[in-house]
Amino acid sequence: MLRIDNTEQTVRMQTDLRLGLPIVITKEEDNFLIFSTERISKIHFSQLMNSESEKPFLCVTSRRAQTLKARVYDNSISRIQIPEGSDINWIQATADPILDLDSPMKGPYITMRGGDTKVAELSLNWCKKAKLIPSTIIKKISNLEIKTFQKNFQILTADFSDLINENPSILIREERATAKIPIKGIEARLRIFRVNNDSFDHCAIEFGTPNREEPVLTRIHSACFTGDVLNSQKCDCGSQLERAIEKFVSVGEGILLYLNQEGRGIGLLNKVRAYKLQEQGYDTVDANHRLGFEDEERDFQIGAEILRLLGFSKAKLMTNNPKKIKMLEDCEIKVVERVSLLTQPTKQNLHYLQTKAKKSGHLF
Repeated sequence: MLRIDNTEQTVRMQTDLRLGLPIVITKEEDNFLIFSTERISKIHFSQLMNSESEKPFLCVTSRRAQTLKARVYDNSISRIQIPEGSDINWIQATADPILDLDSPMKGPYITMRGGDTKVAELSLNWCKKAKLIPSTIIKKISNLEIKTFQKNFQILTADFSDLINENPSILIREERATAKIPIKGIEARLRIFRVNNDSFDHCAIEFGTPNREEPVLTRIHSACFTGDVLNSQKCDCGSQLERAIEKFVSVGEGILLYLNQEGRGIGLLNKVRAYKLQEQGYDTVDANHRLGFEDEERDFQIGAEILRLLGFSKAKLMTNNPKKIKMLEDCEIKVVERVSLLTQPTKQNLHYLQTKAKKSGHLF
């Protein structure tokens, strides 16, 4: 049998969670069957609840637990007991804040304390990487029960020690494709990179021929479908991208990193969910928290590694976010200058910009 490495195993397990399939993680003598709360089917949930062995529990992040008024004993997560007689609607209403108004009386919750939480923490991190709501249903099962589930489909099984030994120090090993493209009268080169431990592609657009020995004018821009493509005025992303390109064209050179990290890393679907919560009165940060995410879920190590692969170690960074400078320098790219990237506020995005300044430290 062909043995897959840890990175391939991680990607396949994240994919199975996204497809609504279960995975099994073995830690020491225990087996843990894991489903994504968002994607589990009624049939599979019923199987879990009707099993005679240990009952499953619901796992959410501490951010979501705070919204639910559920106690947090495990630092970053909360393990919630599933009451007898609960159906899949209760589970999904507990995990998904969009359903809070429709199902306001879900508690009080009884949360677990003590014991090993590492598998639960890993499962939530994988949900985040798969752009799912960070919530899982976990059940400790026997080898015999694994065989029962395998009658319906092949379950990927991995040992926890193998998974945590995956080396995250190198996320991108090489450029996958490149081609010349003209942008506003200047020749640019589009370069595509793929991260080792997920299936997302990221872009570097090189304007002109920057000197590799000098600090390069750089913009790290996270994909924003609503702002960049639809020209939505709900945020300033599209305007910032346009201003950055104008700056590159004016100077004649620079690097635009266009990272596939929609919604500050939570994905397009969750971003639209956050928009729905904003319609209920929550700001952009609070909406992310209610979904179970942190303010910032992006990984700027990706951008730093792309810059290094292109031959750069120093940058003049176009940003209004001081935290982005620190995160880039933490990844050993020296930022010698912050270049302001101001746009004209609109009536629709003023509150959004004020929230970024107040809660995320952006400079305007």
